[in-house]
Amino acid sequence: MTQIWIISDDKPGHLNQSLGLAEALQRLEPSMTVETKPVLSKSQAFKTLCFGVRDTQSDPLPDVIIGAGHRTHLTLLAYKRATGARAVLMMKPSLPTNWFDLCLIPRHDEPAPKSNIELTDGALNRMQPRVSRSADAMQGMVLIGGPSKHFGWDDQAIIDQLAAIVDGEKPWLLTTSRRTPASFLSQLRAADLPNLKIVPFEETGPGWLGEHLPDAEQCWVSGDSVSMVFEALTAGCAVGILDVPQQSSNRITRGLQLLIDDQKVTPFSRWQQSNALPCPDSPFNEAARCADLVRKRLLS
Repeated sequence: MTQIWIISDDKPGHLNQSLGLAEALQRLEPSMTVETKPVLSKSQAFKTLCFGVRDTQSDPLPDVIIGAGHRTHLTLLAYKRATGARAVLMMKPSLPTNWFDLCLIPRHDEPAPKSNIELTDGALNRMQPRVSRSADAMQGMVLIGGPSKHFGWDDQAIIDQLAAIVDGEKPWLLTTSRRTPASFLSQLRAADLPNLKIVPFEETGPGWLGEHLPDAEQCWVSGDSVSMVFEALTAGCAVGILDVPQQSSNRITRGLQLLIDDQKVTPFSRWQQSNALPCPDSPFNEAARCADLVRKRLLS
């Protein structure tokens, strides 16, 4: 039986990436077991790295250890040394890449080509598409982020875009994020857009997005929220990008532009010209693709 360990630094976004890969591996081999372990202290990690000794010896030894986030690096390598497992890092490392068996790195990070590096379209996630949508499925969802160091914000500009998008018969569902300004929600409610139900982030629970997003034919995401763009693509939605002011060019904006250039997502300005929001030519599921790669390369 294959055993997978996930090293967690307690950051939900990093854990979401690791679980996305681990759960995709389990779909390929249901007998696989997954265990999540916390990051070791630096002293524990160095002790294990130097001597190959773990503080606990009773666990079933892992076959693959997965980690995301810089704080997981030493623990990942320490457990690799102690157990002989293969180490999979889901990011561009701050340590030499050849210390890991496989690095799954978003292509916008532009790593130097190496045999143990696999480029991915963005960060992996846990989203899964619905096998089939019901005839009365909602037209779409709207996922709203907020201002950040990379993006500015304009409440009215976003609302004006939404007014053009949700003008139809089928219902729409909108949710926000921790970064969404309170002023946006108050102005949106005052706009009284038809067919748009608003569920603020604070009213959603664990698994809420995964339950509702695969039911949507379309999903519009504010351009600052690139991780939600990849979740919407993985859920099988046709994805549109709401225009937000860009503060600078960086790897986040490069990643989004790559998706636009590949015609996997449609910016609002392009949608305005045709009212067409196409799905990608082929299903988008990087977790499934990478899980197949891990199984063939590290577990066969």
